[in-house]
Amino acid sequence: MKQNAPYFVVLSVAFFCCIILTKLYSNEQESPSTDALKKAFIDGKGEGWMPLSGKDFVNVNCAENTWRWEDGHAFCTGKPVGVIRMKNPIKNFELVCEWMHKKDGGNSGVFVWASPASIKNLEAGRGRLPHGIEVQVLDLGYAEKYTKKHKKPADWFTSHGDVFPTGPAKMKPFPPVAPNGKRSFPSKELTKGINQWNHYYVRAINGEVRLWVNGEEVSGGTGCKPAEGYLCLESEGSPVEFKNIRIRELP
Repeated sequence: MKQNAPYFVVLSVAFFCCIILTKLYSNEQESPSTDALKKAFIDGKGEGWMPLSGKDFVNVNCAENTWRWEDGHAFCTGKPVGVIRMKNPIKNFELVCEWMHKKDGGNSGVFVWASPASIKNLEAGRGRLPHGIEVQVLDLGYAEKYTKKHKKPADWFTSHGDVFPTGPAKMKPFPPVAPNGKRSFPSKELTKGINQWNHYYVRAINGEVRLWVNGEEVSGGTGCKPAEGYLCLESEGSPVEFKNIRIRELP
């Protein structure tokens, strides 16, 4: 018996260690990571969600052939610079859409709460883009083209989901913040390049805007003024497509 005691102790310790390791692995598998908690891939399906198509939008200051629709799929030439808007103003809502640039360095955007006054100016031929909160839709190649054209660094914008006020509109941006103090820069670089679909989920409630890019929250701001207005899609110089545009109005 005395000769077998060490062997029994070794087996007991090994068995105990296996139990501890198994428990630790189980806890790791069951506990969601911090990154997982930040993800929210909303597909716009469920109670209250409505699909948007060409019949839901009105041309503001684009040409007749700037936008073409096939069911819920929008094709934009990018020329001239301008916007289309939803028929009615909106306040609190959630929006999902997919977008894809068709040219390197393409530029576009989604305007949240574009002011009715600025829309009237555009319809009268004054200006090109509305005043409100813009959710940037920018291709990865834009920064390189900007640097070559202007001979200065492209440090005041990104291609990964900037959110910012335009014109006299106001917003307190979430960090990280652009050098000018107005833009909310994305916390992660998640945008895909040309000819690849990107997914946006926008939540706009009581003057606060938050943006998820391809399933992860990256930018936004609060204290927005205006905090209601028109939802607009932007044409800005190059071909871009939108699809699976869905919206849910909130109280």
